[in-house]
Amino acid sequence: MQLEQFQINAAEESVHWWFTARRRILNDLIARILPPSPQTTIVDVGCGTGGNAASLSADYTCVGIDPSIEAIRLARRRFPQVRFMCGLAPDDLGSVAGRAALFLLTDVLEHVPDDFALFSRLLSAARPGAYLLMTVPADLSLWSLHDESHAHYRRYDQRRLERLWEGLPVTNLLTTYFNARLYPLIKLARTFNQWRGRAAGDAGTDVWVLPRPLNRVLEWVFAGESRVLAELLEGRRRSGFSIGVSLVALLRREAGEIAHRRKPPRIPRDHYDPATGQRVDGSPSKKAA
Repeated sequence: MQLEQFQINAAEESVHWWFTARRRILNDLIARILPPSPQTTIVDVGCGTGGNAASLSADYTCVGIDPSIEAIRLARRRFPQVRFMCGLAPDDLGSVAGRAALFLLTDVLEHVPDDFALFSRLLSAARPGAYLLMTVPADLSLWSLHDESHAHYRRYDQRRLERLWEGLPVTNLLTTYFNARLYPLIKLARTFNQWRGRAAGDAGTDVWVLPRPLNRVLEWVFAGESRVLAELLEGRRRSGFSIGVSLVALLRREAGEIAHRRKPPRIPRDHYDPATGQRVDGSPSKKAA
């Protein structure tokens, strides 16, 4: 991501419906598995401009890590009560990795060329009993300039996401699509943006300021999915959403050795290569269109 996009995120993540509703959902899930305590450490991997870690900092000891110095500078300026580190997880976390009760990865894995490598290294560094809570963008038909501007390699389906921990010592507590109720509207908006060849907001993003009443309604609709996810986590519901703009997964690391691994050759190729700005199927990128 570029500095301008980080600045947009910093300006909008405390008010924009997508950020605030997602944060409410994830914070509710965390509270159901980890009672609030300053002795409990949560690590926000790929923390960006810091809003998620800051929202948890009143109840937990939070550490944010991100490879972008621009993002970390913004996060430190905005949330001095949280410890932010510029670096790569898990190597640059040091002893913090072994203390963490939960690793949070919100829309991180799609930015990584080898998500299997990052996931296995992070899981290997986690102590048995630690949780991993992650979200990723879903449904390749929603691909747009927003994805390319944010340097996404892929959008996931549920099976592709689950392949990351296949055969590893983890317990899958929850995996489902979410942001499902607004899917038809977002699908329509993305289709329109694909047709006109431009994003809805600034700097190639789909983040823009909405009228406050509409913003509140969208937050209410999205955040309302928290009840479904809680029932799924607690076993009071057998299945989650069958389609959505994103996927969420909650895993618990179990005892056992975890070898670092690379992306298997049988995994489908990524949709886009941010390094070259080209789509791997040979078709023109949205940026070039």
